[in-house]
Amino acid sequence: MKKIFKKITNILTSGLFIFFVGLFGIIPFRLLYLFSDFLAFLLRRVFKYRLQVIHKNISLSNLKVKDEEKKELIKKIYANLSDVIVEGIKSFTMSRSSVLKRHKVRNPEIVDPFFAEQKSLILVTGHICNWEWGSLSAGLQTPYHILGFYKPLKNPYVDRFLRWSRSRFGTTLASIKETSLSFKQQKTIPTLFLMAADQSPSKPVFAYWIDFLGRDTAFLHGPEKHAKSNNYPVIFTDIERVKRGYYEMTLSVLADKPNEIPDGEITLRYAKNLEKVISEKPEKWLWSHKRWKHQRRAE
Repeated sequence: MKKIFKKITNILTSGLFIFFVGLFGIIPFRLLYLFSDFLAFLLRRVFKYRLQVIHKNISLSNLKVKDEEKKELIKKIYANLSDVIVEGIKSFTMSRSSVLKRHKVRNPEIVDPFFAEQKSLILVTGHICNWEWGSLSAGLQTPYHILGFYKPLKNPYVDRFLRWSRSRFGTTLASIKETSLSFKQQKTIPTLFLMAADQSPSKPVFAYWIDFLGRDTAFLHGPEKHAKSNNYPVIFTDIERVKRGYYEMTLSVLADKPNEIPDGEITLRYAKNLEKVISEKPEKWLWSHKRWKHQRRAE
């Protein structure tokens, strides 16, 4: 009986989700951003979504933010968050031309020498601006097959819809639990592996610890591990909001020969690149993450 009830609930939930996806699909961007403004207000003032987490993260970082500036920064952080949510839903119905117009790669030629050698790449970014559209735009602006890692949704129908949506432009989604298997399966195919590497690791015992924004921070070891074990070059992606609803990505090489770099160096380079991006425009990062929930164990 429980299985039947769960299945019915999943079907109803997925139906409601697809209805809103369709609704967002026919609403112009300019109207969606009016809704985003209202959503940002609700998240910040009514629901106070992770407001204490955001306050604490900013206060304990090395950002030089005065008290009177902090309120305005938090307002911008919620505006960024609500735009990402709205744009994420809109992405399910965006056309190819719309993606190309709104999420451009400034220097796609940086991957050409690696593709000429049929060498796969690991592209790392953070939760900055709109990272979601990258899984759509990367396959349209580079010659690579795109594989992105994600956490599968509990609702199998919504999860299936998500996978289908991303595959429209050539992107394959793989569960984060199948990361190593995915690298093996793509061994003979030049692939661009998309990895957002600024989450708090689930197993801090394997993490690289780095001074990040003034705090001792655990970083995922996965991107560096797979880069070194496969000798895949690592590319960092900065995402800039040119204006509302329009983004440009700038690629830079973190490591072209991972096997020749000391352990931890690739992760350090990633962390310092991300730190620079956040320090310049802190409102573009997802401060609502419980980023510093782990502490380094004493030796």
